[in-house]
Formats: sequence, structure tokens, C-alpha cells
Amino acid sequence: MFNIGPGELILILLILLLLFGAKRLPEIGRSLGKSLGEFKKGMKDSEDTGKDLTGKESERDDEK
Repeated sequence: MFNIGPGELILILLILLLLFGAKRLPEIGRSLGKSLGEFKKGMKDSEDTGKDLTGKESERDDEK
């Protein structure tokens, strides 16, 4: 997907360190991780209910 080498990755991390500071980076990482976890949980819950965005049951549940 992205063709980022180790040099570019280090440069991006240094820029982030300069922009946000050493104290804020762990907080930002934690909040992004929690957000991603909640998003995945929400996606899984919506798949488990078998309903799409319109509120109709999906076709695969009708086959069961």
C-alpha cells in the first residue's frame, strides 16, 4: 500500500515529536488505539446483528 522505508519513517516520527512533544505522543497513541478498538467493536457488533444500514435483515440470515 504505502512504500515507506525506514528513513522516511524516522523522519515522520521526528516531525511528530517536534510538533506534539514527548509527553503528548503516548497520549495520542493511546487515544488512537482506543478509537480504533471501538470502531472495530462497532463493526463487529453491526455484523453480528445481521442488519445493514437500512435496518433490514441481511440475505445471509434468511438462509439460516
